[in-house]
Amino acid sequence: MESKNLFKEIKSDLPASIVVFFVAVPLCLGIALASGAPLFSGIIAGIVGGIIVGIASGSPLGVSGPAAGLAVIVLTAITSLGSWPAFLLAVVIAGVIQLILGYAKAGFIAFFFPTSVIKGMLTGIGLLIILKQIPHALGYDKDAEGDFSFLQMDGENTFSELGNALNFITPGALLIAAISLAILILWDVVLTKKHKIFQLIQGPVVVVVFGIIMYNLFQNGTLNFTLASDQVVNIPVPADLSDFFNQFTFPDFSAITNFKIWEVAVVLAIVASLETLLCVEATDKLDPFKRITPTNRELKAQGLGNIASGLIGGLPVTQVIVRSSANINFGGKTKISAILHGVFLLLSALTIASLLNMIPLASLAAILLMVGYKLAKPSLFKQMYKMGWEQFIPFVATVVGILATDLLKGITIGMLFGIFYTLRHSYRNAYHMKDVITTEDGHEVHHLVLAEEVSFFNKASVIKALDNIPDNAKVIIDCTQSKSIAHDVLELIKNFESNAKTKNITVEKINFIEPVLL
Repeated sequence: MESKNLFKEIKSDLPASIVVFFVAVPLCLGIALASGAPLFSGIIAGIVGGIIVGIASGSPLGVSGPAAGLAVIVLTAITSLGSWPAFLLAVVIAGVIQLILGYAKAGFIAFFFPTSVIKGMLTGIGLLIILKQIPHALGYDKDAEGDFSFLQMDGENTFSELGNALNFITPGALLIAAISLAILILWDVVLTKKHKIFQLIQGPVVVVVFGIIMYNLFQNGTLNFTLASDQVVNIPVPADLSDFFNQFTFPDFSAITNFKIWEVAVVLAIVASLETLLCVEATDKLDPFKRITPTNRELKAQGLGNIASGLIGGLPVTQVIVRSSANINFGGKTKISAILHGVFLLLSALTIASLLNMIPLASLAAILLMVGYKLAKPSLFKQMYKMGWEQFIPFVATVVGILATDLLKGITIGMLFGIFYTLRHSYRNAYHMKDVITTEDGHEVHHLVLAEEVSFFNKASVIKALDNIPDNAKVIIDCTQSKSIAHDVLELIKNFESNAKTKNITVEKINFIEPVLL
């Protein structure tokens, strides 16, 4: 990113970064708790994910930090390795492996996830956020923020937790959540359209300030709605600068010959890379400007982040969809918003930890409920249904799989359905791609002839062919022979056409079937 353009969207990025910061604090702490790691390790991972990965990444809207999907792996690994410093060494090695994967150009794997599965992932996570945040909104905070598995660390599951929450409603938390939700809806539907000041000052910031005021009123006895210590943010408060730095831990390099260290490192690298690539695809789908993240660069950035996080006592990091979607929903435009959220995490841990500990989880639950709703709008199910069974079935399978298991298993279930439909197509029709280059008035004319069967497995090769079209050229995309073109390929052609003007590329389409874009 050029320095002169670094802060060109600061009016949008600054408010979005503050919202992401407020969302990230309890998630960082909750994931650390669920991982059986020191609480401050989650904050470290959030800082590293924001600042270091944010700077190194090519993702304009992705936000990195500790991931819920790694919590069980981390918890098991710490136990099996016997110490936290030994685990940190595994995180450093995992980062090195990710760097190697990035230089080996393993990021192409991202192009093999079909749109139906990615949209199912977004919707499933949206529903999961809603289901997981309802107990916090009601004041039942037995399960840590950031626990997104069906089987929870408190022994309950997603649905049994809802039943328990209804039996243990805290009036103060419910009141804060209800008013906060009303503020957010009013801000989103009415106020942002009335005046620019309401676009600059985001609704979630108002909700957090309101929550802090209500918490103090409750604790001072002005209202009889006291909140317990587990119903507010609980970040470690350093007594002084020395105490702050004492919270950092260094890896145990003497354990490098331990085979288990390397085994854990490989697992972490693979799972973290998969989660990142899935999130990259999902974030790019949400990006209103339809920008494409360079996946190999992202793997390198994540590798760098994990090396740094492991060296100073942090959890492993990945790009994460909850924070990334919050960034997009609340107006983020460039990666400056992700970087700033990391800066705010660092400064707050140093200076205002005690103030952050006055933020009710019910306030943050209201913000996340809005994020969840925007990811899982009911209209999306109707739109996916209209696309046909080949899009709808993998979409629904992914949603149900994520709700009933976890992110990676849910994606796997959706992929299996997607592969089934692809294999059925491949059985009926073979495919090939032909690229014939001619000249016209001194300009190159690329004639791209799509085969009669183009599946989402061809997505990477089509992207490569279109990326190779030089500036100031013309491309003819000929679909005359095509009987079936995957929605993913149609969508990427439309996105290419939208961005072609920036390279002065003329696009001509023959017998192209316009996709239904959401």
